[in-house]
Amino acid sequence: MSPSPVAAIKPADAAARPVPLTAARLYLCTDARRDRGDFVRFLHAAYSGGVDIIQLRDKSIDAALELRLLAALRDAAAEHGRLWAVNDRADLAALSGAPVLHLGQQDLPMGAARSLLPAGTSLGLSSHTRDQVEAANDGGADYFCVGPLWATPTKPGRAAVGLELVSHAAALRTVKPWFAIGGIDLSNVAQVVAAGARRIVVVRAITEASDPAAAARALLAQLP
Repeated sequence: MSPSPVAAIKPADAAARPVPLTAARLYLCTDARRDRGDFVRFLHAAYSGGVDIIQLRDKSIDAALELRLLAALRDAAAEHGRLWAVNDRADLAALSGAPVLHLGQQDLPMGAARSLLPAGTSLGLSSHTRDQVEAANDGGADYFCVGPLWATPTKPGRAAVGLELVSHAAALRTVKPWFAIGGIDLSNVAQVVAAGARRIVVVRAITEASDPAAAARALLAQLP
C-alpha cells in the first residue's frame, strides 16, 4: 500500500508573514502526488527552493481529500512564509481559508466567487487572448496568467498562444501582477523573460524534478 500523501503533516511552527502577492515571482501548480506519496515532503522542498505560491490542482481527487491536502499545504506555506492557492473551487477556498483562489475563463464569475470568500482573498484569472488579458487587467482580478505559451499535457486541448501574448501583456500599463504560464522550464524561461515576463507559473519543471528545491532555485536565477 502506498503511503498516505498527508502522513507527514505536522503543525506549522510560528507562522511567518507570507510574501505579498505583488512580490511573488515563481508560482507552482502541483497535483496530489498520490503516485509518489510524498506530497508534504515535496511542498517543503519547493518552498525551500524559493517557490512563492503553490496551487493544488488535481481534478482526479474528491473534495474531502482535497480539503485534507489543502490543510497540509496551508501548514507548509505558513512554516515557510509563503502563499498557497486553490484551483477553481470557491467553496473549498472558503472552507480551507485559502489566501488565493485561481479561476479559469469558464469557472465561477469573479463577482460570484468573491461573494463566497472572506474579504482579503486574492483572485487570479487565466487569460488566453489579447481581449482576455486586457479584461483581466482592467477587471476584478488581483492577478492574471497569460498562456499557455507552449502546448502542455496539463491543459489538454488548450491551444498554445506563443510569446506574442506575453509581449502584449508586458506592453500594457498595469499595476497588477501577471504570470506567464504553459510549458515553461529551464530550457525556455530565458525566452519568456526576453518577451517581457517577470513572473512565471510552472508545473513539470519542478514536479518532475529529482531535486525540486534545486529546480526552483535554477528557475528563479533566470528571472529578473
